[in-house]
Amino acid sequence: MLHVARCEACDRWVHPASDACTDCGRPLTWEPVSGRGTVFTFTVNHQPFNPELRVPYVIALVQLDEQVDLRIPTNIVDCDPADVAIGMPVTVRFEQQGDVFFPLFAPVAA
Repeated sequence: MLHVARCEACDRWVHPASDACTDCGRPLTWEPVSGRGTVFTFTVNHQPFNPELRVPYVIALVQLDEQVDLRIPTNIVDCDPADVAIGMPVTVRFEQQGDVFFPLFAPVAA
C-alpha cells in the first residue's frame, strides 16, 4: 500500500514530504492512499544510462486521485511506451530492489 504524508489539521497531502504542512505549517502523518491516479506528464527515455533498465522506458509524473496537485515522479510499466498518454488512468504496483520497494504505476485494465 502506498503511503503519503498528510496534514491532519487541513487535510492537505504533501509530496515530497517535509517537516510540516506547506499550507498551514502543522505536523504531517503518513497515511495510505488509493494508489490510483492519472498520467500528468511523461517522457520516454531512449538513452541507456543504467544498464539494468531496458530502453525505452517511461518517466512520468502521476497525479494521485486524492488531490489535484498531488503528483509523484515514477515509471510507467506493463505497457508499450508508445501507448502512454497524458490523462491515462494508472494504478500503483511495487517493485523490490534489495530491501527497498519502489512504487511504479501501470495502466488500469480496461
